[in-house]
Amino acid sequence: MLIGELSRRTGVKARLLRYYEAQGLLDARREPNGYRDYDEDAVVTVSRVRALLEAGLSTEVIRSVLPCVRGEVRGAPEFDWCADLRGILQGEVTAMDEHIESLRRTRTTLTGYLARSPAGPAGSPG
Repeated sequence: MLIGELSRRTGVKARLLRYYEAQGLLDARREPNGYRDYDEDAVVTVSRVRALLEAGLSTEVIRSVLPCVRGEVRGAPEFDWCADLRGILQGEVTAMDEHIESLRRTRTTLTGYLARSPAGPAGSPG
């Protein structure tokens, strides 16, 4: 199928589909005229990519875990627990936990600044 039809069937803009292809997440054959030709399973692949993006994974991580995703995705993807999958996902959770903690520290610092401001805690005139 051509990129326009894949876009229509998945609800994903053609520009984003080309980006997925450039990131190694989606495969297309090139026709002699240069048009991309996608297999029928590209619809499922795009839904898997979208679900993993919504889970907060980067395209780099998705490229690693995509071969382990099975079935059609409705909600959460189903995984075939490939050799490194658990470690990759645990690494992502750890990185997210560290980021959350960093945000908490930053928030505490900023609310401390606001509490000492002449206008009072929420920055509202006192």
